[in-house]
Amino acid sequence: MTKILIADDHTIVREGLKQILAETSDMVVAGEATNGQEVIDKVLKNNYDVVLLDISMPGRNGLDILKQLKIDKPGVSVLILSMYAEEQYAMRALRAGAAGYMTKESAPDELIQALRKVSQGRKYISPTLAEKLALNLEGGDEQKPPHENLSDREYQVLCMIASGKMIKEIADELALSVKTVSTYRSRILDKMGLKSNAALTHYAIQNKLVE
Repeated sequence: MTKILIADDHTIVREGLKQILAETSDMVVAGEATNGQEVIDKVLKNNYDVVLLDISMPGRNGLDILKQLKIDKPGVSVLILSMYAEEQYAMRALRAGAAGYMTKESAPDELIQALRKVSQGRKYISPTLAEKLALNLEGGDEQKPPHENLSDREYQVLCMIASGKMIKEIADELALSVKTVSTYRSRILDKMGLKSNAALTHYAIQNKLVE
């Protein structure tokens, strides 16, 4: 029996996932977590086969949690289930050690198929993401778009600025100081060769990093 920890701060999402998994005979929801620290605590104290992890958790974001889990409990498979399109976070999640990446718009049978695959220690990659990975391999580093050179935290701040959030809002949401977020913004502009928030937003929309 595959034991699954559902990590999502929205009750309605967790309940929906439990209903989907209740219809399977080989999987059981063995725990739930609503924030990053709870995910780490529960994984350290219990034996789960798969963590079904939302990328936007309160406090530490999903990529931070994923990296921590890979250090503390490398044997557990982590399947990211996110509201963000693949273009935004899938490549970063896989590089950080995720066993797969799915959007919340995926069909229930696709989710079950992915969970079964990652519980066997394999990777789950959608056809569109597989194509993107292949193109990246062919192109090498010289064709990497500028945002691929950002750290995960810088990339997160870029997406938040581009979605219209003010520095203070970003600082509050990420539990950082306004000064730290401003430093991230300066680094992002510098690395990407851009001059303003408007330019960042335009870039993010062009590259489908924000809806």
